[in-house]
Order: sequence, then C-alpha cells, then structure tokens
Amino acid sequence: MSVANPLWGAPHIVGELRKIGIDLAKSTVEKYMGRRRKPPSLTWRAFLNNHVRDIVAIDFFVVSTVRNRILFVFLILAHERRRILHFNVTANPTAEWTAQQIVEAFPWDDAPRYLLRDRDGIYGAYFRRRVKNMGIEQVVIAARSPWQNPYIERLIGTIRRECLDHVIVFNDRHLKRVLSCYLTYYHRWRTHQSLDMDSPERRPVHSADGGRVTEVSEVGGLHHHYERAAA
Repeated sequence: MSVANPLWGAPHIVGELRKIGIDLAKSTVEKYMGRRRKPPSLTWRAFLNNHVRDIVAIDFFVVSTVRNRILFVFLILAHERRRILHFNVTANPTAEWTAQQIVEAFPWDDAPRYLLRDRDGIYGAYFRRRVKNMGIEQVVIAARSPWQNPYIERLIGTIRRECLDHVIVFNDRHLKRVLSCYLTYYHRWRTHQSLDMDSPERRPVHSADGGRVTEVSEVGGLHHHYERAAA
C-alpha cells in the first residue's frame, strides 16, 4: 500500500488495512511523525464539538492553471462525518455568486443552524443578508485565526497534497472533473482518523477470511482502495 500510495501516511494505511480485516497499531506501520499543530482553546473546541451536527464550514482556495489563470474553488463542508456538501469553481467570485452556492447546497428546509466562515471581503452585505434570510446563523472566526475553522482548512490541505499537487490543471472544466473524481474517492473510500478510520460514507469491514485482497485504482491511479473479493 505504501508503494502504490506514496501520498498516504501511516494513519491512512492503518485505516485501509482495518477495512480488510487486518488490525495493526499505527506504530507498526509508521516511519515518521508529523508535527502537531497547537491545539485550539477549550472554549472554541467545545463549541465545535457540541454543535458538530449543526455546523457547516465554508472557504475558498485558489488553483493556478497551466496558463497561469487563477481559479477559485468554493467548498461547503459538513462537520458531521466530514462530508463535502457542495463545491464549485469560478474565475470571478462575487458575494452574489457565493450566496447562490449556499442556496444551491440547501435548496429546501435543510439549512444548517450555523455557518462557520472567515472574514474575507467576499462575504459582503448581499451574502450576509441572503444567508440570514435562510435562517442560518453566521459564526465568524477571529482575524488571522484559521485554526478556528480547522476542519475545512485541513480538508483544503488534503485536497492539495493528495490531488492537485500532482495534476496540471488546464481550465475550469478540467478542474471540476478532477475534483469530482477525487471527492468521490474521498467520500466512499478514504479513511479518516476523526471518523475512527471510517469513510464519510461508511465502509463495511471485511473479515480476514472473506476472500482475496484486491486493489482498485482511484483518481486515475493516484490512490487505491482495497477490498476482499470472494473466490
């Protein structure tokens, strides 16, 4: 697994092994330990933990194309089970466009209670009014404090390390295809430490005697998942 998936760390491999009935300690497979970020304050952490089912987080990140055109990727992440509820790509983000993404993500009466975001100027008066009219309370993090929006910040880093750092993006349509492919893998197959080594869409655990282990290519061979196939 480590040879086929050089972007994976030890926890990721532990989670994948567990899904095919091989239960090993992380210390058995890890070679390097990454530095841990300074933990957030207990008060803020308690808020995130206590309202995990009611919070979605939003953020932008930028991607440069082969022609040095800058594209903006907008993400909406549900804290519960780290599900990506919506994403879109644009070259010209505006408050109106961003507000429309929230409407598209929650078209009926299923809007979340809290929307966690930073203080970017893109979330202007039009955006704030539109979100308020949907009955969503906006929780704005402190200036220059990305650690207060940790899950989506970590997600953006994961997307870069595991996908976009290894792809040359041609245009917005190509970027959407690449992200759609990766996010399918992310939801169905990628294991997460925060989910007790499960995927956002729950994966079954195969018993050790369930058959031969097969390797299935994902994201054009950039990643793989493993499962047991009965003989």
